[in-house]
Amino acid sequence: MLEIGIGSGLNLPFYDRDSVTALIGLDPSPALLAKAHKAAVAAGIALTTLEGSAESIPLESSSIDTVVMTWTLCSINDPARALAEIRRVLKPGGRLLFVEHGRAPDAGVLRWQRRLTPLWKRCSGGCHLDRPIDGLIEEAGFGLERIDRAYMDGPRLFTFMYEGAARRYV
Repeated sequence: MLEIGIGSGLNLPFYDRDSVTALIGLDPSPALLAKAHKAAVAAGIALTTLEGSAESIPLESSSIDTVVMTWTLCSINDPARALAEIRRVLKPGGRLLFVEHGRAPDAGVLRWQRRLTPLWKRCSGGCHLDRPIDGLIEEAGFGLERIDRAYMDGPRLFTFMYEGAARRYV
């Protein structure tokens, strides 16, 4: 299993230690990877960390059965390239599990997302408010198995969520 953008390891307590036998965490920040390692020890998860970007995953093709990505795709410089890399490292039939925020379906909200994204990117680590997450995943050659789209509580500009699973078909 590979977690893209593992950060400080906030997801680690949610993994089932009995079913996750090996986890690789990828992140561009050495400081965050060190925190993830500590969180993995506390959660009882065997974690291998890799410093790098999803746009160039340092793993063999077809070597991973599941990729997890949470609130990450918004800040990757080239999401199409990152998704192509995720597809490359997934085994045929492998799954991409994701929770992401992105483009809202309401025209008024989307207009504001587009207006604010250039400024927002500068003050939030490159985060794009207006990425069409489901479209990006499908364009990368994944088949959506399940997807839920809805607003979370909070300002609508920031809270339109995509949560689901996609599969790499041959």
